[in-house]
Amino acid sequence: MANVRTTSLSGPAGPRFLQLADVAEVLNTSSAQVYSLVRSGELPAIKIGGRGQWRVEASELEKYIQRMYEQTREFVTTHQFGRGLSDGPDDDEPDDEPAPDETRA
Repeated sequence: MANVRTTSLSGPAGPRFLQLADVAEVLNTSSAQVYSLVRSGELPAIKIGGRGQWRVEASELEKYIQRMYEQTREFVTTHQFGRGLSDGPDDDEPDDEPAPDETRA
């Protein structure tokens, strides 16, 4: 397995092309998941050699990561967690029970 850096993959110190196992290590996922991303076209790759080994260009991996960040930002923006949600189904209606400082007659 190639020595994969965790900062920028497309710099001069890193390899231009990565094996699927290397991509899986960078993304902290399985090789099978990376293969699925490649076969679906989500992650561009090339097939080389007589045995058809897949390689992902480091710059394409960086672009994929940036796309995933953008999609995640969009998702988070449109699916606000815990913001603007009501406390219950009838928040517009007054409570039937008196407040703790109110006395009952």
